[in-house]
Amino acid sequence: MSPILYLTHRVPFPPDKGDRIRTYHLLRQMAARGRVWLACLADEPVPPESLAALNALCERVAIVPVGRRARWAKALARLATGGSLSEGLFASNALRRTLRGWAAEARFGAVVASSSALWPYLRDPALRAVPAVVDLIDVDSQKWLDFAAAGRAPKKWLYRLEAARVRKLERAIAGNVRAVALVSGVEAKVYDSFTFGGAATVATNGVDLEYFAPSTCELQPALAFVGALDYLPNEDAAVWFARDIWPAIRARFPAAEFRVIGRNPTPAVRALAALPGVNLVGQVPDVRPFVATASVVVVPLRLARGVQNKVLEAMAMAKPIVAAPPALAALNTTPGVHLLSASTPDEWVRAVCELLADPRNGQALGAAARQYVECHHHWERCLQPLVDSIFPK
Repeated sequence: MSPILYLTHRVPFPPDKGDRIRTYHLLRQMAARGRVWLACLADEPVPPESLAALNALCERVAIVPVGRRARWAKALARLATGGSLSEGLFASNALRRTLRGWAAEARFGAVVASSSALWPYLRDPALRAVPAVVDLIDVDSQKWLDFAAAGRAPKKWLYRLEAARVRKLERAIAGNVRAVALVSGVEAKVYDSFTFGGAATVATNGVDLEYFAPSTCELQPALAFVGALDYLPNEDAAVWFARDIWPAIRARFPAAEFRVIGRNPTPAVRALAALPGVNLVGQVPDVRPFVATASVVVVPLRLARGVQNKVLEAMAMAKPIVAAPPALAALNTTPGVHLLSASTPDEWVRAVCELLADPRNGQALGAAARQYVECHHHWERCLQPLVDSIFPK
């Protein structure tokens, strides 16, 4: 069997955040079906254990470092010449040379790319004839439009420009590949709306049900929010909740704590540590102890696309959750059965306080949430449509 070339925009290990989780589980399933040659970019040092884990799954691995200053220079140059910032951020002559060398060595059965920003590599003459699959995950152009709608000038102008450039890229992919995968039916409808009906294949996210298992530890009067804290939607969520919602909750529960958990907090997030009752936990090797002992998990995302891994992980841990509607748009959960949903500050205060005051209701929601992900978010079943497009019968 010919090897499969997997091209990812970040090192897919450890599976501890966003796209890394999905790319790692897709890699595992591809490796179980055939030989995989993995090429990826890295803008930070790669620990030896990460390389060892990838070598155990793949026949060949190439990790190409990219300097942060150099990549932003390329991004701006790409934008000035009619492309997108995203393409420039993941452009690498070294990676292109590696791919051309591999293409001269092997006849690939398919090439799989983890985002639209990697599409230019698939158009290189060395790979153009190889059947391609692009895992868009989310419709990134729509994300940039969401950022523009919520932002202020001059950033909103840049967001609009990036949205237009990325959408042009996403439109070019449709019809020129074997499959385009998206994480939910909602995202697929958005993509089909500016390409053609049936352009997208839905392959949703799963959750590691064994790793994120329910715990019997003693609960504390704490709320937990988890996310990469240098990502705009997470930063906005943490700041908005801490400043506009948290004071009213703490007025009713003075001993309560709001835990903000995640890597690379921005200055705006770091400033939250000065607020009464806010515990800026920051980056930790394992989020589970901080989530397991919390009475409620909050997901106050006002800007969100696709399936939120933080929601699936909390559901798998049987935690009572209060989430904003955008964080639930890609799921088929029922508010009041699997979790609670809130939009306005008053709704947030009421929902969180109800769970703090009535732990039995939280336990019932958590049990239903765990059952939901067991039925609908097993990784192997979720990614099956995508894997089948890579290994057609």
